[in-house]
Amino acid sequence: MFESPPFWMYIAGFLLVLGPLVTVHEFGHYLVGRWFGVKAEAFSVGFGKELFGWTDKRGTRWKISALPLGGYVQFKGDMNPASVPDEDALAAIPAHERQDAFHFKPLWQRALIVAAGPVTNIVVALAIFAAFFMVLGKPVPVGTDDQLTIAGFSENSAARAAGVQVGDRIVAIDGKPVANFREVQSKIMLHPSRTFAVEVLRDGASRTFDITTNRMEVTDQFGNASTIGLIGVMPGAVEVEFERQGPITASVMAVEHSWYLVRTMVTGIGQIFSGDRSVRELGGPVKIAKYSGEQFSLGPLAFFEFMALISLNLAFINLLPIPALDGGHLAFYAAEAVRRKPVGPKGQELAFRTGVALVLMLMVFVTVNDLVSLPVFGG
Repeated sequence: MFESPPFWMYIAGFLLVLGPLVTVHEFGHYLVGRWFGVKAEAFSVGFGKELFGWTDKRGTRWKISALPLGGYVQFKGDMNPASVPDEDALAAIPAHERQDAFHFKPLWQRALIVAAGPVTNIVVALAIFAAFFMVLGKPVPVGTDDQLTIAGFSENSAARAAGVQVGDRIVAIDGKPVANFREVQSKIMLHPSRTFAVEVLRDGASRTFDITTNRMEVTDQFGNASTIGLIGVMPGAVEVEFERQGPITASVMAVEHSWYLVRTMVTGIGQIFSGDRSVRELGGPVKIAKYSGEQFSLGPLAFFEFMALISLNLAFINLLPIPALDGGHLAFYAAEAVRRKPVGPKGQELAFRTGVALVLMLMVFVTVNDLVSLPVFGG
């Protein structure tokens, strides 16, 4: 029987995940903009109609808006929250008042202001992971040889069918050495129905077997399904000890772990486009709310780990070169650096309209996808 947290946990988890992460993202834009002397006309958590807010002494309108699915900083000279330049408004700004308008700043300053949002999300994720490694410790396998030595097989094991035997010790996958069973899992589980060259040691001699992973759909305690690849082997041991790390080592490990997660995201998206994974594994705001509530119910450690993962996702998505996202702005700035002049206003407006349309279509798609996957709709 699957668990189901109280409904209030979904609401609380969703707000506690997206609220702070969106706020720090936009605050990254805001702080770097302030650093370079750019006036922020509005800082909003959420989109749409303002629910409440206030105006500070610098003229910035701070507000909470009705749709808690994002946020924005609107700088002086922007036509809209997507930072599309308002050509008429820019032309009307007197020369002596242009020093605090975003679009009159040097190219490198505009690029840093735009990049600051996703960079802030990356820093948040790194800080959470580094804190875990410092406080909880790094999992260190006990008895590495035993962990890599095959003690048994599951039913319909792909490894056994390929010729692997009990007592064989896995030493490499696709020519790359593995140090423990966790590495074996991380290399294989993300790739259902893929063939790996698995090298083992048997009686001191090296042998390599081509093993095609079994495609398996698994569900967690909340009923969330995912597709993984398995070769059907059981290790001789799986025990680990946790060793606390110092700040520098923990930070390095946080970077390595984050990079692994990003590679996993890219691989998963690529598999969806290639048809190796179901498009139902894509998630939107409804699924984020569902997972947020579930992780919230598991306690603070699981919740903060989930928050770090979502923070990385926000950075990754925002850095995609899609107009209306931060990556789209950076792509325009790259073109400006090459051309030695900005892309024309008509070209920018057309690109941003297209980008907004793409983002809206994606939001509608993933939201519908989320809804049909809910139990109430038979998902």
